[in-house]
Amino acid sequence: MSEPSATSLLSLSPVIPVVVVDSAEQGVGVARALVAGGIKVIELTLRTEAALDAIRAIAAEVPDIVVGAGTVTTPARAKQAAEAGSSFLVSPGLTPSLLSAMADTGLPFLPGTATVSEVLSVLEAGYTEMKFFPAEASGGVGYLGSLPTVVPDARFCPTGGIRLATAPDYLKLANVGCVGGTWLTPADALATGDWDRVTALAAEAAALG
Repeated sequence: MSEPSATSLLSLSPVIPVVVVDSAEQGVGVARALVAGGIKVIELTLRTEAALDAIRAIAAEVPDIVVGAGTVTTPARAKQAAEAGSSFLVSPGLTPSLLSAMADTGLPFLPGTATVSEVLSVLEAGYTEMKFFPAEASGGVGYLGSLPTVVPDARFCPTGGIRLATAPDYLKLANVGCVGGTWLTPADALATGDWDRVTALAAEAAALG
């Protein structure tokens, strides 16, 4: 199984696909389609009962992709995701216990932030890389672009409402390493197994790097 960069989760890809799957088989299919398009990382959200099984299946069957777990909202979910074979964790927000639990797994992780106070909490805990969510609803490019003046050490993966057309505006920011996006894996394409469409969308995203 591939492992994340030792230096930065934000350097794995210009876009981290944020994916919801209904079965382990679907997870393997979408992972293979992303790899074919040049994207070698996937964030499976823990929003369905199939998510943990899909993480296990991808880790076992698609060695060319780095599989992580998203929507990690409790310490228990962090532990479950790690045990399922996740190579990294992403949370939509943070609490002290959740931050501690993600750290305890030994995996790289991106804690979710939306305010300067939350960014300061993450920095105070010793971490400089984090998720910014929900990106568009929380101020988008303008907000993120203003943060280096007060939190110059913080770097972000903004996620939430970002599209292919707007991703470059985020990627131009000095404090943004990558973006998270759902547009690469549309629900209807996954439902019908239209892997060629996913591969084409992945190729467009990979070209942003």
